[in-house]
Amino acid sequence: MKIEAHLKNLKESLEVIEESIEKGLIERQRTIGFHTSTAAAEMLEILLHKLNLLDTSIIIKHEWLKSKNTIEEKLPFDFPKKKDVLDLILKIEEKRNALCYGKPQEKDVIQEIINDFNKLKKIFKEAGINEL
Repeated sequence: MKIEAHLKNLKESLEVIEESIEKGLIERQRTIGFHTSTAAAEMLEILLHKLNLLDTSIIIKHEWLKSKNTIEEKLPFDFPKKKDVLDLILKIEEKRNALCYGKPQEKDVIQEIINDFNKLKKIFKEAGINEL
């Protein structure tokens, strides 16, 4: 997928995350779970495309990002702040299914996802994704 398509998808997810925060973390935990996961994968793809490390025909699936072994298998190359980026994405993915499909989570659990997501956004912005 071209960077422009990823940016469009990312913009949608960022808007939905903001709307969900305004509506309330508890009330929108599923939406926050889905969209933080999706946006994290989109930002990673955008960065890797910009660095010419990932062909635009390859789509990163969020499932890849919840296992360190799968991450290393699918993304064996280095890029700036790789460990920090993948650690944050892994934390988001570890809680994704509980948010999306599980019982209502405590507000602090959902807030932690938002905090990790904001740290991730900051790293990607510093790496050159100016659209954030």
